[in-house]
Amino acid sequence: MGPVAGLVNNAAIFSRLTMGAFEDIDLDIWDRVLKVNVTGVFLMCRAFVPLMRNEGYGKIVNITSATVFTGRPMYLHYVTSKAALVGLTRSLAAEIGPSGIRVNAVAPGSTETEIERATINREQREEMAAGTALRRVQVPSDVVGAVAFLLSADSDFITGQTLNVDGGFAYH
Repeated sequence: MGPVAGLVNNAAIFSRLTMGAFEDIDLDIWDRVLKVNVTGVFLMCRAFVPLMRNEGYGKIVNITSATVFTGRPMYLHYVTSKAALVGLTRSLAAEIGPSGIRVNAVAPGSTETEIERATINREQREEMAAGTALRRVQVPSDVVGAVAFLLSADSDFITGQTLNVDGGFAYH
């Protein structure tokens, strides 16, 4: 299939998480969220970086979350895992940049998908959208352009960055 030029780490546990105080987060759930959301990214990078290093070029895009900029309460396990990806992105970019590999992150806001969530109903999603500069609900296609840009040659001099794509909800 040819050389590996890009990797997008987009798997995460979120939709089925229960909101609640941090004292009530079960340690097994905490460990599972971190294992999938952080360790999974680490393992994927570990598998693909050698292939990119062989080519002297590659792009890694980690999907984090705009919640790291707002500190959303009652999701400490999720927000912590996504904040860890910002650190992973920066550190890995510095480490493997000399090999020609760029590592960046995209931080989407609350995105409406086909997966139902017990913690956000339609009315709540509309309220969240009203708090953005663009005043509309975010959909997956709103994130595609940012990811495509970071995978393209147009972003060859960008690494270690986190691009916030949330319609103007959190500014940083």
